[in-house]
Amino acid sequence: MTDAGPLDAALAVENRMFRALAVLRLVLLANTVGMTLYRLDNFTHREVGLALTVLMVVWTAVAIWAYDAPHRRLPALLVADLAIAFATLLSSPFVKGDGFNATVPGFWITGALMAWAIHWRWVGALVAATLLCATDLLIRDGISQTNYGHVFLLMIAGPIVGYMCGSLQQMAAERDRAEREAAIAGERARLARAVHDGVLQVLALVQRKGPELGGDGTRLGQLAGEQEQALRSLIRQQDTLQTPGASPVEDLGGVLERLGNRRPPVTSVVTPGAPVELPMVVATEVAAVVGACLDNVAAHVGEDAPAWVLLEDLGDRIVVSVRDEGPGIPSGRLHAAVEAGRLGVSESIRGRIRDLGGTAELFSSPGTGTEWELTVPRPVV
Repeated sequence: MTDAGPLDAALAVENRMFRALAVLRLVLLANTVGMTLYRLDNFTHREVGLALTVLMVVWTAVAIWAYDAPHRRLPALLVADLAIAFATLLSSPFVKGDGFNATVPGFWITGALMAWAIHWRWVGALVAATLLCATDLLIRDGISQTNYGHVFLLMIAGPIVGYMCGSLQQMAAERDRAEREAAIAGERARLARAVHDGVLQVLALVQRKGPELGGDGTRLGQLAGEQEQALRSLIRQQDTLQTPGASPVEDLGGVLERLGNRRPPVTSVVTPGAPVELPMVVATEVAAVVGACLDNVAAHVGEDAPAWVLLEDLGDRIVVSVRDEGPGIPSGRLHAAVEAGRLGVSESIRGRIRDLGGTAELFSSPGTGTEWELTVPRPVV
């Protein structure tokens, strides 16, 4: 998965924030124009004050247009925005004379501050707020409680807006990524069901019925079995791709299929159509137990003796059955082996499963083959 989706989501949040800022700019401009006309008699240089007001009207229109398109939000635009706010603020002593109360732009400078907050998050807001607030305080003859309050609000509001904008963009990117992963997982599950209900079932049927036909039918059954295993492996390789930062998990079905490929074509591995994801350490231990069972088949029944491995996902637990058609294990033989100090079955099979919180049951009698049923509780992945 590329980063295009998360970047688009973050940009969408920024676009909405700048559209909201456009409305705020108009409100601030209306307030500044109204206050300028109302207090025009207090200006020492009225013509300059009116010229600056016209400049703020023009720049507000330009800024709304420029910020509306992402490709125009270049650093030069934001620097120019802040520079004009700084210049109008700095002109207040000249335009209004000594002892002025309100600056020429008033709250209009908040537009530039919010633009820095939206585009450059809390760091940009802190830089812009520090420059504007320091200028506002330095150009005054004295600092009143009202002036201090305005400066304090700008220093707090700017970084907070910047932080919130960054948080919203991160949340949007994470939501977009989760939705895309959910859609991909859903499509993979649908395709896996389609393949499992169609192609895999046909291959399994050919594998079972082929030997009954004799001659080429036996070879046809073997080829069908090999193709079934290959197709399942391809599905699992796609299903078990993990995103960066994901916790390490393993598809037990894929592990068992690779394990069965060590003894082709005498080992048949049947798994669900969907991945059976377990923590990697659990999947590794279960695979080791199944490997020990298959080693016992090779050692006590024969290298070419067939064996069957069946994996079932029951939601809260997984069950793996390993079966052969050998002579079986006489009653009391395993107990006698433990008494004699041979702990292969006791430790490599039952001990490992017990450590995982599961159970290992043996079903065997002379002449009926042997079947191990391994049940392991499914941890939360």
